[in-house]
Amino acid sequence: MSKVFKMRFALIYDLYLKKVERKNRSKAELNQIIEWLTGYDAVALQKQIDSDHSMEIFFTQAPALNENVTLIKGVICGYRVEEIEDPLLQKIRYLDKLVDELAKGKKMEKILRQ
Repeated sequence: MSKVFKMRFALIYDLYLKKVERKNRSKAELNQIIEWLTGYDAVALQKQIDSDHSMEIFFTQAPALNENVTLIKGVICGYRVEEIEDPLLQKIRYLDKLVDELAKGKKMEKILRQ
């Protein structure tokens, strides 16, 4: 099992937030992409951030992965996200990819595959 599965979601969220804010993107934009990917609403996402849940629990409890998730393609951490075989690791890397795109200045319409 990957170490990232057991990492606290709140810790990873803080790292994501610092990354996007350094690039002049907002917490609201970060939350929007997380909500788009996972199906959490703002209240449920905040509960996850405030909890002590692992990444594994965060994704296990996610209401519904977005139906357009298969449109997320590219390399993250040296792996093509569309080729990752472990379903949980793939979901985590999808989120990493979306956060990277946000930090790189992509438009929200592109990030959200609209």
